[in-house]
Amino acid sequence: MADTVSESAQAPAAVRHAEEVMGTVFSFDVRGGDPEAVEEALRDAVAGLHQVNEVFSTYREDSQVSRLARGELTVEECDPLVAEVLALGAEAERTSDGWFSMRYQGRLDPTGVVKGWAAERAARRLADAGVSGVSVNGGGDVQLLGVPGPQRPWRVGVSDPLRPGGLAAVVSAAGTAELAVATSGTAERGAHIVDPRTGRSAVTDLVAVTVVAPRLTWADCWATAAFAMGSREALTWLESLPDVEALLITAGDEVRCTGGLAARLG
Repeated sequence: MADTVSESAQAPAAVRHAEEVMGTVFSFDVRGGDPEAVEEALRDAVAGLHQVNEVFSTYREDSQVSRLARGELTVEECDPLVAEVLALGAEAERTSDGWFSMRYQGRLDPTGVVKGWAAERAARRLADAGVSGVSVNGGGDVQLLGVPGPQRPWRVGVSDPLRPGGLAAVVSAAGTAELAVATSGTAERGAHIVDPRTGRSAVTDLVAVTVVAPRLTWADCWATAAFAMGSREALTWLESLPDVEALLITAGDEVRCTGGLAARLG
């Protein structure tokens, strides 16, 4: 779980919005840009989230993904977004050597890709409208683009899973035009992460994995896969990924970090 750290009054006036969709809340913080263009882009971004929910919800029997899983539709008959997400999930499976999976109990379930990808997609829709900065927080996973104000980077607080209300770290987007922060763990939702090799809840020494990367689509996938791996294998794997840093916290309150994470803290 992560939250964008508040900026001072020197930052440009912000347009903020919270939308309940996909079983969680997506929070928008938009800085700069033409007000009318921002309003239109925000409407489009929110509508896009609801479209994604209609297409991909595994809780809706009539969603295209549910019908695809039952064999009632082919990928070609689905919205083009389905093929896009399935291709991303297949790449995540290959990159993680199967630790990330789009199947649950033998059934197609691309949920692990959809939320991060949808939040990133919404953020980019707003960036395309000419804003100076945007933060989209989808259920605690954050995509940051641009800056919130002159010489002021976005900063994201990472919740401490062992100390409710406390922060384990603060991630800074200084020096980069885009940054994402995603966390997988048991503190908020319990043992919900599945070990794809057993089909059961992942049992590891970890309580949380936070991944920092340019794109939330991948940060979210990598955090999920890393949690399922356990701290030792996950740290080695995460170190091998380009432009990726991570913070791992074990049940024994041990903190492990990738080598370049310190440059992203502040």
